[in-house]
Amino acid sequence: MIRVGVNGYGTIGKRVADAVRAQPDMEVCGVAKRSPNYVAVGATEAGYPVYAADDDRAHEFAAAGIDLAGSVDKLVAESDVVVDATPSGVGAENRPLYEHHDTPALFQGGEDATVAEVSFNARVNYDEAEDADYVRVVSCNTTGLSRFLAPLYENYGIEKARVTLVRRGGDPDQTGRGPINDAVPDPISIPSHHGPDVQTIFPKLDIDTIGLKVPTTMMHVHTVNVTLENEPDDVTEIRDRLRSEDRILTIPEYAGIDGAGTLKDFALDAGRPRGDIWENCVWEESITLRGRDLYCMQAIHQESDVVPENVDAIRALSGHLTGPESRSLTNETLGIGFSRLDGRESRTLDRQTAD
Repeated sequence: MIRVGVNGYGTIGKRVADAVRAQPDMEVCGVAKRSPNYVAVGATEAGYPVYAADDDRAHEFAAAGIDLAGSVDKLVAESDVVVDATPSGVGAENRPLYEHHDTPALFQGGEDATVAEVSFNARVNYDEAEDADYVRVVSCNTTGLSRFLAPLYENYGIEKARVTLVRRGGDPDQTGRGPINDAVPDPISIPSHHGPDVQTIFPKLDIDTIGLKVPTTMMHVHTVNVTLENEPDDVTEIRDRLRSEDRILTIPEYAGIDGAGTLKDFALDAGRPRGDIWENCVWEESITLRGRDLYCMQAIHQESDVVPENVDAIRALSGHLTGPESRSLTNETLGIGFSRLDGRESRTLDRQTAD
């Protein structure tokens, strides 16, 4: 059993902890929090030992009726791997703590790529993380783009990729984020940071990205144009290739899913925890081929698509499963795949829903 500590129990951390708990080869040895808010109360109710991320605030937990298991220093010492899910920039500050205890660690995409030896995507470069001590799981958008581009890169080659990212203004709990009533170029300059980040996974890829922020908390939406090096026979071939990818959901026209809100409603109806969608959601109607130019639109659930990547990255650091073995086990235990919608083989989610 791989003992996993989760430092930072917020949007990503709480989801990673639940995903780790679902694995037959892992256990959560504790989670670290800075403040005794409702999320910390939820951690205790879920049965996770809670550790203080800030010793100066440890007394606040007792006042809130939360018993601490110790400090984050103790959590790191007791863990085989730490998942750092702290806010952007804090992970880099925490690395000396992990080095002090000689504990391998995962960082999230909000950190600079220099924080770790490898920027990680389970579909593309699992093997590169096997000899590393520190791995950065790339951001939600980079994860989604890497999953989409991988089969195209492998089967046809990519001459040029161009992506416009329409990004949510904030997560549902980020009340201070925006815009409230606007569409904001973010950044105005080109490229946005997403293109260079994708190049940490595909170093030779020619990609340009443009970003916008809009007033929604639902999901990101990407409009993608890829010029392939080799022309596919027809658009059906592309659709079939994308449909065969385990973490890409192709949405058929008959489903009537016309936006991110409908996708979230479907996920909740399907029994997904927190309405999470771990897969890329590609609208089949948008997949268009004009010679070597491929166009499509996909939705990315920013709160959850990196969660299975974190689970796979833990295994990559431990080195006891291959990439395909880990992805298969993660998919099965989390229930990745909406078989009711896209005709795939029934998976855990559907059995749980039936129960």
